Amino acid sequence: MASDPTILAFDTSAAHCAAALLSGDRLLATHAEAMSRGQAERLLPLLEEMLDRAGLGWRDLEAIGVGTGPGNFTGIRIAVSAARGLALGLAVPAYGIDGFAARRQALGTTGAVSVPAPRGQVYLSRPGADPVLGPEAGDTTAGQPAPEALAEAIARLAAPAWPQPAPAPAPLYIRPADAAPSADLPPVLLD
Repeated sequence: MASDPTILAFDTSAAHCAAALLSGDRLLATHAEAMSRGQAERLLPLLEEMLDRAGLGWRDLEAIGVGTGPGNFTGIRIAVSAARGLALGLAVPAYGIDGFAARRQALGTTGAVSVPAPRGQVYLSRPGADPVLGPEAGDTTAGQPAPEALAEAIARLAAPAWPQPAPAPAPLYIRPADAAPSADLPPVLLD
């Protein structure tokens, strides 16, 4: 195994599709595209394009890093599913990195950080406390990193774990999804 793992990291937990490619301490590439929809269709082509520009292929990867949220419910599921599938197909570990840790890394802080949430709220994480969903708190957090910086932070946080195996990444939800189960009664089956 190489001493400098090549790690592909990505995040779709907000209105973006962001990725970073890291080899050891060297950042090979980052890319982000703003998008409120379409991450499922864009993520894998974006990753393939990044690998091509760096002169690498899927088999050159030693690990996957993925942002696990909190954030957009569907976006988190897209990234986590892609990471799990890539890890399985490439036989490499996938490391789930929560959005709070990634923001602390990207912003160079150990203090409180927030993740934007719907309806003028934020997911807030203070050191030593469980994350909460609450009203936007202006000056109590360190701000928001650019999506490229967030993807790079995910890669850098995944690097120390390599080559250890990891449990499959799982979404980090602070609140339940907005979707409600169908209220329709199931059909009656006749014999």
